[in-house]
Amino acid sequence: MEFEKTSFQFLNNLKKNNNRDWFASHKEDYLLAQQNAKNIFEEIYINLQKHDEIEKSKMMRIYRDVRFSKDKTPYKAHFANSFSRLGKELRGGYFLRIRPGESFLAGGFWEPNKEDLFRIRKEIELDASEIKDILNDKNYKKHFGGEFESLSELKTAPRGFDKEHPDVNLLRKKGFIASKKFTDAEVLSPGFIDSVDESFKALRPFFNLFSDILTTNLNGESIV
Repeated sequence: MEFEKTSFQFLNNLKKNNNRDWFASHKEDYLLAQQNAKNIFEEIYINLQKHDEIEKSKMMRIYRDVRFSKDKTPYKAHFANSFSRLGKELRGGYFLRIRPGESFLAGGFWEPNKEDLFRIRKEIELDASEIKDILNDKNYKKHFGGEFESLSELKTAPRGFDKEHPDVNLLRKKGFIASKKFTDAEVLSPGFIDSVDESFKALRPFFNLFSDILTTNLNGESIV
C-alpha cells in the first residue's frame, strides 16, 4: 500500500487554493485522498498492534478551527493521525503527519500534566543516566538524532530545582518528544509504511522507561 501521487497533488493544490469555493469544487478529489490516507493510517495501526498495545487511532479533521487563530485559512493542507497507547501503565503516544514538504512522525509526551512533568523532573534530578542512555542508543540516534524536543522550555531550571544541575538542559523542558522528518519522495515510496513502523519501534525503549517512571515513586514502588 502506498500514499498515492494524486493524494499528494491534492494536498499541494489545497495549499495554493485554501478557500471554501475551491474545496467544494474538488470535494471528490478530497474524498479519494482522504480514503487513501485512512488506508495508510489503518495499515500503520495494524503494524503497531503487532508490537505495542494501542487504545485508539484517530485521524485528525481537515477543517481548521479559525476562531482563535491569526491564520484564517479554513483547511489543513495535510492528513494526520494519532495513536494512543493502552491504559495507565503504557504511557506515550505516536503521531504522523503527511504534508508536502513538511511530513513528519513523532512520539512521546507533548504537554504532560504538572504531576507527570514534576515526576519526570524529579527522576532527572535524582539520576538521569537511564534517560541519557536512551538518547545515546544507536537505534534511537539513527531515527531521532539523539535528543528530545519540546514545544517550549524554561530559560532556567524550574522552581525548586538546582540551576547548576548537570542535566539542567533536560530539567528545563516542558515536554519530551522524538520526531523524524520525511521527504516527499520518502512519503511516496513503496517502503513508507515500513519506515514509519521501524521508527515507531525505535521509540519503545523511551516509552518503556518513561512509563516505568510515571507509574512508580522515586523508590521504584508502583503507584498504579
